[in-house]
Amino acid sequence: MIDWLRRPALDAAIELGDRRVPIVLKRQHNARRLTLRLAPDGSEVRVTLPAWAEGREAIAFAHSRSDWLAGQLAKLPVRTVPEPGGEVRYRGTALRLAWEAKAPRRPEIAGEALRIGGPQTGLETRLRRWLEGEALRLAQADMHEYCAAAGLEPVPVGLTRAQRRWGSCSDKSRIRINWRLVQAPDHVRRSVVAHEVAHLVHFDHSPAFHALLARIFEGEIAAADRWLKEHGRGLYSAFG
Repeated sequence: MIDWLRRPALDAAIELGDRRVPIVLKRQHNARRLTLRLAPDGSEVRVTLPAWAEGREAIAFAHSRSDWLAGQLAKLPVRTVPEPGGEVRYRGTALRLAWEAKAPRRPEIAGEALRIGGPQTGLETRLRRWLEGEALRLAQADMHEYCAAAGLEPVPVGLTRAQRRWGSCSDKSRIRINWRLVQAPDHVRRSVVAHEVAHLVHFDHSPAFHALLARIFEGEIAAADRWLKEHGRGLYSAFG
């Protein structure tokens, strides 16, 4: 069980370089210690508290790690806006954005380019909608494959824009996948879908869960996890 705490009236933010970043506290009753992390987009500092910890202690903990947090913030990729002649990442490949006003509005892959038309105003929105549609299409196909491998009936798939989790399975009858995974190599996205399908059988991370995941996923889970650890934050650099 997780309880969100009200932000304290004082010291609810921390100065990291030239930025003032909010501190968000989250109480997790099974936590054994204070843990600290920076949101993938750098928008907030998140501190998880055990049941016994006090809010002011968590705030002080964040301030004591300000140098580390500033270093993490500096490593975040610079926010980019898709522009004609720039790049759009799709399934692990950087496609050149070829925009022509008179071309069809729906994006179309042509070799190493992504062709799109319509007014330049709203270009980012149209690209994002297309990527989200592709993310859903691919994740649904992955889900059908892994459910069949696990001996399960297919379940609905939804997309999430979460900043922390790549996938979720909350009620054993539906899975949700972060749409930004459409930018990652296929084996990375597929590892997340396989992970959530395995949760349809084992709603934990027990040895039985890992055994099922290893059986249904064709690749190396460790390699996919390593890619997300090293490159995952970069998936947040475009499209807000």
